[in-house]
Amino acid sequence: MEKQEIRTFGRRHGKKLSTRKAWLMENILPKIAPNESETNEILEIGFGAGEHVRELSTTNPDKIIIGAEPFVNGVASLLSAICDDDNCIKNEHKNIRIWPDDVRQILNKGIYKFSQIWILHPDPWPKARHEKRRLLNSDFLTLLSQNMANDGKIIIGTDHWGYYDWILEQVKTTPLVAVTTQSSVIQTRYQQKNMAHTSTPKYIILTKNH
Repeated sequence: MEKQEIRTFGRRHGKKLSTRKAWLMENILPKIAPNESETNEILEIGFGAGEHVRELSTTNPDKIIIGAEPFVNGVASLLSAICDDDNCIKNEHKNIRIWPDDVRQILNKGIYKFSQIWILHPDPWPKARHEKRRLLNSDFLTLLSQNMANDGKIIIGTDHWGYYDWILEQVKTTPLVAVTTQSSVIQTRYQQKNMAHTSTPKYIILTKNH
């Protein structure tokens, strides 16, 4: 029997979508699904409302940006932001692809070699009984390493310092190594909320341990 993946994210649905967003979900989303024939990709996992995905698309116009997010309202917000008043994708965002589900479904195929993988403010699941739901465990980090280019990197940001320390411990049993724990603050909606009430986010940059 196939192993059941532990759910690492919270709810899939929020408030009812507007008529426009519902139309975009039905008509635009299927047209910008990840394409296995495309290369030179950057991945963002759990993009929230997609602010950083949009920034990646404009600062990396020569790359395909894949955003993975299972929260329907977040996906709809990104679609709304990248489409103009005529519901056509803006030119500067035509390199965006969206996977509206658990990212492990595409990673398990083992066909991608991302140059960058971004994971900003994942749910820290702070209660002890929920620790098994934390996304960035050693198994998942190993899976990411299998989907990285040889010179690729993983950029992780969290404002939960306990989770930060836990991630660094997980890295020790993976094919990855932390090359730096310094970065300028990356502005996202979740970073601004700062649910952990810490002074500043902490960042980890991982590469393959050659």
